[in-house]
Amino acid sequence: MAAPRENVNLLFKLYCLAVMTLVAAAYTVALRYTRTSDKELYFSTTAVCITEVIKLLLSVGILAKETGNLGRFKASLRENVLGSPKELMKLSVPSLVYAVQNNMAFLALSNLDAAVYQVEQNPLLGFGAIAIAVLCSGFAGVYFEKVLKSSDTSLWVRNIQMYLSGIVVTLVGVYLSDGAEIKEKGFFFGYTYYVWFVILLASVGGLYTSIVVKYTDNIMKGFSAAAAIVLSTVASVMLFGLQITLTFALGTLLVCVSIYLYGLPRQDTTSIQQGETDSKERVIGV
Repeated sequence: MAAPRENVNLLFKLYCLAVMTLVAAAYTVALRYTRTSDKELYFSTTAVCITEVIKLLLSVGILAKETGNLGRFKASLRENVLGSPKELMKLSVPSLVYAVQNNMAFLALSNLDAAVYQVEQNPLLGFGAIAIAVLCSGFAGVYFEKVLKSSDTSLWVRNIQMYLSGIVVTLVGVYLSDGAEIKEKGFFFGYTYYVWFVILLASVGGLYTSIVVKYTDNIMKGFSAAAAIVLSTVASVMLFGLQITLTFALGTLLVCVSIYLYGLPRQDTTSIQQGETDSKERVIGV
C-alpha cells in the first residue's frame, strides 16, 4: 500500500522541481537581460523592495481566502502579526538574509553571464556576489524551513511576518545604497516592461519556494537552483553567445545525475534492518 503513496510523493516533488526550475531559469535570463541592455539601468535595490511588497500583498490575499471570513482574517492578523513582535523578530532573520541574497543576485548578473560562468566585466565582484548569494540562500532556506515546520502556524501568516520585515530591510537598503540618486531620478527610474516581468517572476518564485519548503524540504530548492543553471545555459548560448567548455559540460552532467538520483524512490530498509537484528540475536544466543 506504500507504493502508490511513494509514487504520488515522487510526482509531486518532480512537479515542484520542474516549476521552480522554469521560474528560476526565466528569472535569471530575464534579470541578466535587464542588467545588460543599452538603456539606463534601474535601481536594483528598488526592484528587490517592490518584490517584497508584491509578495506581501499576495500573501495577505491568500490568507484572506484561506480564512474565508473577514472576522477570522482580522483576528489572525491581529494575533500573529500585530500582537506577535517576537515572531516578527524571528522572521526578520531570513528576510534580512534573503534581501542580501537578492541584491547579490543583481550584482552578480551585472558582472557575470546568465549561466554564472563566463566572466564579462568584473570577475572578482561577480564571483564574490555569487558566493555570498549562495551562502545566504542556504542559511535562509534552512532557517525558514525550521520555522515553518516547528509550529502549526499558517504558511501565509509566516510569509506575511517575513515580508513585513523584508520591506523594512530593503527600504533601508534603498536609502543607504541609492538614496541620493533616487531623490534625483525617482524611485521607478529605468523601469520597463521587462523589469516588471523580472519583479513578477521574483515574486511568484518566492511564494512558490515557500510552498515547496513547507511541503517538501529545502534540498529540493537547492536542486531546482542547480537545474536552472542548465536551462539558463541553453538560453545564454542562444541569447548571449555563451561558449560551452568541457568543464562546464561536466558540471552540468553532474547536476543532472544528482537530480535523477535524488528523485529515485526511497528503498524500504525496514525488513533488512530487522533481519540483521535477528541474525545478531542468534549469534549472541549461540
